[in-house]
Amino acid sequence: MAETTEVQKTKPDTEKAKGKKDKKESVVDNLYSRRDFFSLAGWASFLSALGLSSAYFLRLLFPRVLFEPSPIFKAGLPSDYTVGEVSTKWVKDQRVWIVRDQEGIYVIFALCTHLGCTPRWLKTESKYKCPCHGSGFTKIGINFEGPAPRALERLKISLGPDGQIEIDKSKKFLFEKDEWGKPDAKLRV
Repeated sequence: MAETTEVQKTKPDTEKAKGKKDKKESVVDNLYSRRDFFSLAGWASFLSALGLSSAYFLRLLFPRVLFEPSPIFKAGLPSDYTVGEVSTKWVKDQRVWIVRDQEGIYVIFALCTHLGCTPRWLKTESKYKCPCHGSGFTKIGINFEGPAPRALERLKISLGPDGQIEIDKSKKFLFEKDEWGKPDAKLRV
């Protein structure tokens, strides 16, 4: 009888151990195996890369376009400008001065050739003076003081079919290349 009690005592212990083992196996069986997990992770990363690539491709179908205003603008009639005067009417909007002398009308681009600041027209001193670093330019645009390495640029000027002055800021004439004498650099009126 002692043997039977001993057998009975050991049976429940092994059944308890077996029950714990079954619980562990059932938990592992319910979860994905390691192979299944990495397979699923691989597919997820592949699909996300494919989705991002598709989104990038679609973005290329709609390019970013920068709409800039036309470099050509009308500046009124030649009779609007007085001989011997520098008109500052267009400095704020178009960054140009319109100068009329005895020979005709020319346009100076209001951009300092040193670092790109906008000089000011000083009527009392009859010069353009850059407020940034002190460069000075004569009435016709030639540099004479300060760090500016060259003269101001002139722009293309012409008379439109309606009789108004047309200025093209995309075509520049440089003093150091002797381009100020070209026909489009000055409007003869």
